[in-house]
Amino acid sequence: MAGHSAYSNIKHRKGAQDAKRAKVFTKIAREIIVACKSGLPEPENNPRLRAAMQAARAVNMTNDRINSAIKQGSGNQDTNNFEEMRYEGYGPGGVAVIVDCLSDNRNRTGGDVRAAFTKNGGNMGADGSVAFGFERVGLFEFPNEKASADDMLEAAIEAGADDCESNEFAHAIICKPDDFSSVREALVAKYGEADIARLSWKALNLCAVDAEKAATLIKLIDALEDNDDVQFVTTNADISDEVMEKLSA
Repeated sequence: MAGHSAYSNIKHRKGAQDAKRAKVFTKIAREIIVACKSGLPEPENNPRLRAAMQAARAVNMTNDRINSAIKQGSGNQDTNNFEEMRYEGYGPGGVAVIVDCLSDNRNRTGGDVRAAFTKNGGNMGADGSVAFGFERVGLFEFPNEKASADDMLEAAIEAGADDCESNEFAHAIICKPDDFSSVREALVAKYGEADIARLSWKALNLCAVDAEKAATLIKLIDALEDNDDVQFVTTNADISDEVMEKLSA
């Protein structure tokens, strides 16, 4: 579960998302709204909106809800003004944590995030306190039935990506932020839209976590992800498969 990022331990994340489907819908709807406000309301002319709509379809979000979010974001309905914000801190065992949010109330979100850290063995830090230990990357995730691991790796390299990680559920392709658009176009041309296509974080160095600390860390991550304002949680935790299996049991 290295990094507990969107491209590691996909099985754990999919299970968590399935159990919180209503919250997942809320988070994706916010992303659609913000994508519309930051660009054009037509997905063919707005890559961020196109990616958000694909993420919505990947979790079986209804067309009515997708269209409602587009209308809110395009100004056809009154809506809250969601602001992108980021919080940083340390979890159990000194694990670095980055929390990306979309919120219409900075004070509420900051207080909730701080409380989640405090109640689950962590400490929220100042801006930049842990971000130096991560690099910004482009992330694409395709279901594993799209191609074999070797074929997807070859396609990723041909597209100009830096890496491809595969497991039994999905392929995760990593690229430099500046290459995001060109890599996306090449991958879409070959495999169609990705389930996930966004900028993410990748830890430069991992922090090994034992079973006791891992259990508390997962509680912290779950508490953060349970908040409607929190879009993504990324850490530099390195949790072995054996520990994850023990905790899952």
